[in-house]
Amino acid sequence: MRHIMIIVLAAIVAIAIAVALMVVDDADDDQNGIENEGQDDGKDVFAMTDNRITIKAGDAEMSATLCDNSSAEALLSLLKKGDLVVEMNDYGDMEKVGPIGSDLPTNDVRFTTEPGDLVLYQGSMLVIYYDDNTWNFTKLGHIDDLTQTKLKEILGDGDITVTLSLQED
Repeated sequence: MRHIMIIVLAAIVAIAIAVALMVVDDADDDQNGIENEGQDDGKDVFAMTDNRITIKAGDAEMSATLCDNSSAEALLSLLKKGDLVVEMNDYGDMEKVGPIGSDLPTNDVRFTTEPGDLVLYQGSMLVIYYDDNTWNFTKLGHIDDLTQTKLKEILGDGDITVTLSLQED
């Protein structure tokens, strides 16, 4: 009987620790601007005000809405100094990736990207997704109102140069 009571007590302690860890994890997510509803998928990052940028790729001009996190704020600060030109390479038939020439703060969470997602990878690489991928990333924002087909058409095959700028009113 004593062994059973010890096992039950140990189980109660283990459950209490697990609950405490979940509360701490949710508090950390809240501080990073992430609302935790079920699982972190990167979609619950709320947009901030004055957070729209323009992305030019070839002859196309796209509008994007940035997330409300320190990474997107740092990107906006860079863009206030001038346009950001990024030489991007195709990777994995799902994304374009290129160095931004600066290190930005990261707010990595595990989520599955969608076509049009703007992602910061390893603090210094801009990624534009035209397909899905699941990994630990920092979501910067999302290109507005483009289908996957149209986005792939704009980005094309192979390398591309994109220019990010603040959106003019």
